[in-house]
Amino acid sequence: MHDFLPKLLRMDALIEDKYKEAAVFLEQAVSIISATGVRIVALRDRYAKIMLPFEPNINHIGTMYGGSLFILAEFSGGVIYYVSFDHSKFYPIVKEVSIQYRRPAIEDVFLEVELTALQVDEIQRSAETKEKADWSMDLEIKDSNGQICSTIHGIWQLRKF
Repeated sequence: MHDFLPKLLRMDALIEDKYKEAAVFLEQAVSIISATGVRIVALRDRYAKIMLPFEPNINHIGTMYGGSLFILAEFSGGVIYYVSFDHSKFYPIVKEVSIQYRRPAIEDVFLEVELTALQVDEIQRSAETKEKADWSMDLEIKDSNGQICSTIHGIWQLRKF
């Protein structure tokens, strides 16, 4: 765990009680992701807001490292899976993620990800029938002023156990 983040940034009030333990688990489940200091700051059914701190993700020119921004993008698929799909029947994999770096990130950044109930139902129904189902998301990584730093297109797949 990274102690350099102020407890205020944790914003536990924005994480539904039923997901508080999940948020901690997800942040620590993969060591390299945990090393970025990523924090889930809001979590509810089919929605997550994730923060990536500027430190320790600073590159050689004093901006946020592009690999860390990519990790944030890829990580979002696992987080949205956790609050959207039936864990007893399905698991996720990432198939493809592309990122466009639009402006340098020079502070903490945020990514919001959301699926509708209809999207979740359609994806699960398809995976139930065909053993797997793809879903795509177009996402934005923004700074605290709402300026877009990166845009992401990703394809994840829900697979039946």
